[in-house]
Amino acid sequence: MDKSLLERFRKAYQSLELFPLITARQIEAFRVDFANDTIARLEQAVEDAPPNGKLIFAGHRGCGKSTLLAKFAKKMMQQGYFVAFFSVADLIEMSDVNHVNILYAIALTLLTKATENGVQISKETEKTLREWFTTTQTETVTKDLKSELGLGGEWLKLITAKLKNEATFREEIKKTYERKVSELARKADEIASIIQADTKKEVLVVIDDLDKLDLGLVEDIYKNNINSLFLPKFRIVFTIPISAIRNNELLAVLQSLVSRPLLMAVCKFFKPEDIHKQDGVPKEKFVNLFLEILKRRIPEELIEPETARKIVLKSGGVVRELVRIARECCSQCLLLIRSEPERTDIKINDEILQLAVKDLRNEFARPLGENLYSILVTTYENLTPKDAKSEEFLSLLHGLYVLEYENDDLWYDVHPIVVDLLKRKKLIAE
Repeated sequence: MDKSLLERFRKAYQSLELFPLITARQIEAFRVDFANDTIARLEQAVEDAPPNGKLIFAGHRGCGKSTLLAKFAKKMMQQGYFVAFFSVADLIEMSDVNHVNILYAIALTLLTKATENGVQISKETEKTLREWFTTTQTETVTKDLKSELGLGGEWLKLITAKLKNEATFREEIKKTYERKVSELARKADEIASIIQADTKKEVLVVIDDLDKLDLGLVEDIYKNNINSLFLPKFRIVFTIPISAIRNNELLAVLQSLVSRPLLMAVCKFFKPEDIHKQDGVPKEKFVNLFLEILKRRIPEELIEPETARKIVLKSGGVVRELVRIARECCSQCLLLIRSEPERTDIKINDEILQLAVKDLRNEFARPLGENLYSILVTTYENLTPKDAKSEEFLSLLHGLYVLEYENDDLWYDVHPIVVDLLKRKKLIAE
């Protein structure tokens, strides 16, 4: 077995993990600048918003929002804001997210960031905050918390770990504050006021990964509890899945509180009139951008140039899908190296891509039924569904089966791998 080849593919595979680029090392190694116009729009929206303004940032899962928001947060720090940027997935089990623990996480994150940044908090205030964070409605839970803190250690880290890992703790927080969310908001405001008084900077909170929640949770949080979520009196950027802002009822609720959601569009390789043509010419500017993203993660000697280009076009313009397809290709190569150890010529080529696409295509196929296939065919043929507001279509949009594009008008297309699936089932022409 060629251990050097194995190690190079293993390294490429690890470089293709589906993580946002947040740390300095990740940014240095992998970041390719794009969507700077979106950052400019976010920056302008924050600057134009009142001190208690709330912003909604929408987009497809995996279109690069997390990396972009990390860059945006860093830029706003340079502009003189005190920025608390966090992923809800790092603080709360995603299936258990609700408006109460989001507000709790905001307060906890603000205090943690304040402590890390050396914000001066008097001993008396620190003691009061510690008492608040460790007091719940159940006396035994409160007693246990205070007992654990009495063993020493950093109490904020303890509370953070409990919020992330213990369902019973999250349930206790919900029971304690679900009927008095205003108290949660006031505590977040108190911490923000301490930060502003000490740093002379306005507070900006940026919450990532709310767009990755199941649609049922999104509706509960943003439609049923939006007023509670918007109670804090400082600027907050919330994320939301693109499918949610196609829901008329939810959109009406959002528009009653914010001017309009900001959108991160999917990269468009083709004009709508060319997208299904065999001789359609993609926009080289965007193809080259995605090729550069691949180049940062896979050494050129490990991938055929034409195959790299095909991977780009198979992504549909979604960064997450580019990375996912390429990672599956690396996985196929690692398997081949182990099953044919005498070979030294293994690289990502069209044959490897076909194997990778087969596995991903089957992943897409498993949840589909006749009605969803019908919606996909209609969307493919007309670049729009019969009903863009239907629950079935929104689920396809949320799951990346359908991708939304924007020129002068909105239009839709089916994910290129799902197009392969439709062709194999002879639902659309080759």
